Amino acid sequence: MSALNVKCGKGFIQLKKSPTVVGLKTKQSDTSSRSLEAEKETASLEYVDRKFFENLGGFEVVSLKTEEESLDRKLDEVRDKEEVELGTHVYYAEGSNKPLVPTGEIFITFEEGVSLGEQGIALDEYSLDLIERIDEDEIRVKVTAHSPNPVKTAALLQQTSLVKYAEPDLDMPLDHYAFQVPSDHLIRQEWHLENSGSLPDAQGPLSRGADARVVEAWRKLGHLGDSSVTIAVLDNGFDLSHPDLRDKVTKPFDLWSQSSQLHQGDPQHTHGTPCASVALAKSNGSGMVGAAPQARFMPINGISYSAARTEQMFDYCIRNGADIISCSWGTTDYQFQLNATKERAIARAAREGRNGKGCIILFAAGNEDYDYLNFYATHPDVIAVGASTSLDKHASYSNRGRELSIVAPSNGDWPILAARAWWDPGWSWKTGQFKYWVDGRSRGDRYKHFGGTSSSTPLVAGICALILSANPELTAREVKEILQQTADKIGSSSSYYYGHSRAYGYGRVNAEKAVAEALRRKASSFSIPDTPVSQPTGGNSSGGSTGTDLFKVDVEKQAPTGWGIQIGAYTDYNNVILQSNRMKQLFGESVVVGTSQAGGQMIYKVVVGNYDSLQQAKSLQSRMKAKGINGFPRKLSDL
Repeated sequence: MSALNVKCGKGFIQLKKSPTVVGLKTKQSDTSSRSLEAEKETASLEYVDRKFFENLGGFEVVSLKTEEESLDRKLDEVRDKEEVELGTHVYYAEGSNKPLVPTGEIFITFEEGVSLGEQGIALDEYSLDLIERIDEDEIRVKVTAHSPNPVKTAALLQQTSLVKYAEPDLDMPLDHYAFQVPSDHLIRQEWHLENSGSLPDAQGPLSRGADARVVEAWRKLGHLGDSSVTIAVLDNGFDLSHPDLRDKVTKPFDLWSQSSQLHQGDPQHTHGTPCASVALAKSNGSGMVGAAPQARFMPINGISYSAARTEQMFDYCIRNGADIISCSWGTTDYQFQLNATKERAIARAAREGRNGKGCIILFAAGNEDYDYLNFYATHPDVIAVGASTSLDKHASYSNRGRELSIVAPSNGDWPILAARAWWDPGWSWKTGQFKYWVDGRSRGDRYKHFGGTSSSTPLVAGICALILSANPELTAREVKEILQQTADKIGSSSSYYYGHSRAYGYGRVNAEKAVAEALRRKASSFSIPDTPVSQPTGGNSSGGSTGTDLFKVDVEKQAPTGWGIQIGAYTDYNNVILQSNRMKQLFGESVVVGTSQAGGQMIYKVVVGNYDSLQQAKSLQSRMKAKGINGFPRKLSDL
């Protein structure tokens, strides 16, 4: 059969019948006779091949002995058995291997203004029994022997003009999460993952909750991330023998030797090791843990200002399967801004990487306490990362600017714990002192205190790996959007203008909320067309995303009267433009956009059409449904 499009949760899913299993519900006996129960069991064995679930939506999920019969015909035959009360098809959602069993109940939400009499007509049409009236427009019903199956009934109801939503009640096996926080002994030092307000061996200045919510993100996922996600760290000085990094390496490359043999042992080059550890140090029972302990590690050694080498670095990431590119380096010298070749190299990775979904590229904002960012971080396809502290304040050294995307915990009040290369002397070239630990207390000879935007950037890179673990189909643009939308506003509210602060970007990263949003988008079958639209960035944009569509926008004040069909509410104005253009092409109707603010973000509500009556709007709604577009009538005065 063709797939049925049904409401599920916050979106719609495509359901198809299972070709192998069905659900059976047997009649309950009033007798305690063991012989009768034994007879029933024996009778079931005659046609049941294998039992998979004891109780799913009140049914046993089984496979039938069909021989050469079709499953439909065999199920009809089994339904006639004396001991069988009900038999149902089992379904699978597109892209899922979990069986879904309809319980026989349907939740119906009628359009605003549908009378009780009209609601009764809908129930009579499909022979449905009312179970519960939830409110004026929402009811719970169940199918009867004269109804189509509940999934088909819900799909039919969804197509009627009276019904806003019709959701069949479905049951499926849920995941049992046996997740435990890693036991690596230094994890309690990693306040940036989860800040309890104290450390086990120091009285460092910490504020409970001033962290990146990484541990909660692991709990949300039920694991430590997906091992199929690869983080490329572009830097100098990788210790591939470090116990937290070895066995994770994939496709290493050294620009100096032009080979897979990485240059090691130079005391001037140790930076790559701590950066990589913050992103992806593995959980092995000892030492530290990175934000994405399961992620694969692609070390690219020998970073260079050279345009040719910049191209080589980013093209290597594209060709060799990097999902995320973390860069804790750059320049703030005005004489050395990015040329067109470098801008194109970064834009190409953001566009062509991950088989067209785009590599997620992060650059450090810089540590000079400037009112502008590292020039690499200002590229429009880059996630520019600044630093916050263990007290949830702006790190005084962290550069500020309009291109800043987000901040993440680093030093400033108390430092980050990170891995160190075996050849790292701990020498500070600025102070002339050895400096592994700020308080002189060792936490292990392969570790040290670390910080700067050099540390906050790979932390966000690891969080991006968790986001892709939750939803690998996200584009690079969507990952950046999720990070910014789910960030926590810290610092003074007066520093934010339309949700953005030059010091904090869109706020301090929140891995838990970001993973939750990635999972929500995965669960929803409705997606915005992923067409890149360039936004004005100022300066040279030759290396930015190549959004080539142009739209003529005519803004006109709209009186708050009349009816239309609302198709969505968006926080990204790109989506408003795309959807408005699409609606005008499909239906030739005017598009009204209502604006409001929530949580520091601008919300755009898109309504198609402007009619005097609700009935006229519903006529448009029917035309839209015929083209697979869902919407609901909306009074413009309610926007």
